Amino acid sequence: MKPALQVRVEALLTGTARPYTRPGSRSGIDKQPRTDSVQLGALGFEGDEQGDPRVHGGPDKAVHHYAFEHYPAWRRELGNLPVLQQPGAFGENLSTQGLTEADVCLGDRFALGDALLEVSQGRQPCWKLNDRFDLPDMARRVQASGRTGWYYRVLQPGRVQRGDSLRLFERAHPDWPLTRLARLIYDRVLDPVLLEPALALPLVASWRKLFERRLQLGSIEHWSKRIDGPERE
Repeated sequence: MKPALQVRVEALLTGTARPYTRPGSRSGIDKQPRTDSVQLGALGFEGDEQGDPRVHGGPDKAVHHYAFEHYPAWRRELGNLPVLQQPGAFGENLSTQGLTEADVCLGDRFALGDALLEVSQGRQPCWKLNDRFDLPDMARRVQASGRTGWYYRVLQPGRVQRGDSLRLFERAHPDWPLTRLARLIYDRVLDPVLLEPALALPLVASWRKLFERRLQLGSIEHWSKRIDGPERE
């Protein structure tokens, strides 16, 4: 793919953090469309919140992007659920068509409105999707499907609105689409020949630690806490 790639932002969404489904939990996953111009800063869009800043949000997860072309596949698998009738089902800030995990590489840089973004990591789905869809294995389904979405860090703040073009202007790692990284993680790869090249990438700290530990220990990390969550009452 050449750096001429450009797609239109079909929806821009933000949400406030509210008490969620399990004791003591909060979430901003229920995001609503914005039609106004919204300021995007280092920690995300103005008016957007995360319920658990230990694992959500922050500079490396400032903006969540999810491809709307994944929605028909989910409707085929899950039925015509109300939550799947419009963007926002997965807690995304940006919804587009024409760009998926197979098209985006780690470190890709995009212009959006007045802002500049950089692809920082793919999304690792958590248990809050289980409760949002009322399916106990929804996070596992998302993970297995590869239709996870991805995150950006903000290189230059600016104002953004629905209808703006998201334009790729720099690609430093063309051999590393997010699908390749996802396969290393979710296919439980332990082979050093496959893992070691990833350590040359500008990985976020948690992903670097994951690959390093696999190489050191020769074992796969546990996912149950992230993907199943605490017990429900």
